[in-house]
Amino acid sequence: MLDFVATVLLTAAMVMNVNAVVSAMPVTRAQRLSLALAVGLWIGFVAASASIGLPAVARPAPMIGLYFAFPLVATALLAAFSPAARAAMLGLPMPMLIGLNVSRVFGALFLLLAAAGRLGGPFPESAGWGDIVTGVVALPVAIMVVRGAAKSSRIPAWWNAFGALDLVVAVSLGIMSADGSPLQVFHAVTGPTPLTDLPYLFIPTVLVPFYLIVHAILFVQLRRAAEPGGIDGRVAGQPA
Repeated sequence: MLDFVATVLLTAAMVMNVNAVVSAMPVTRAQRLSLALAVGLWIGFVAASASIGLPAVARPAPMIGLYFAFPLVATALLAAFSPAARAAMLGLPMPMLIGLNVSRVFGALFLLLAAAGRLGGPFPESAGWGDIVTGVVALPVAIMVVRGAAKSSRIPAWWNAFGALDLVVAVSLGIMSADGSPLQVFHAVTGPTPLTDLPYLFIPTVLVPFYLIVHAILFVQLRRAAEPGGIDGRVAGQPA
């Protein structure tokens, strides 16, 4: 039953995030369709890989690490070498990017997996509660930004830093709990095994990279908004 609920919630989160970003990105219709296709192909590849157990391969190092890194590296290269792509990312509305983090309350799934004995160690507690706090606070922070707080308050920046740090800590603890990891520290506990299979595989391969990218975009937007004559966070994050 838990896996069924997780499938519904994680699918809903992916659909909501992808649809919101693709619809709001200031690019042509053809470019929106191309982006949606690329993301869809990646999600399909992840699902197909899970059917043959590829992400669960742990020797010589956990294969899932490559799945986690690919979206981040691809996005970083795109932003670094394509000014148009970089401008499109920074042109996304700041309140929307913050508000999308509301779905991180689904991090409660980690706590439920731990309660069911399927996760152990510090990983589920850190990832679960960190995501819940980030998700609960996301909506009021988004409302603050709509009212102009990106210029006058440090709260959005603090929230963004907390949300990003939560993901970094969760990934670090996951690596230190994973069987076969060269950095494994927690040997006497159940590692993040469910995360190498569906539906939970979508968390480290789709959702976590997505939110890390969102936090990076927000970091730049908030920095620009804080500058004299900077952008208004209520609209797209383009330079003034």
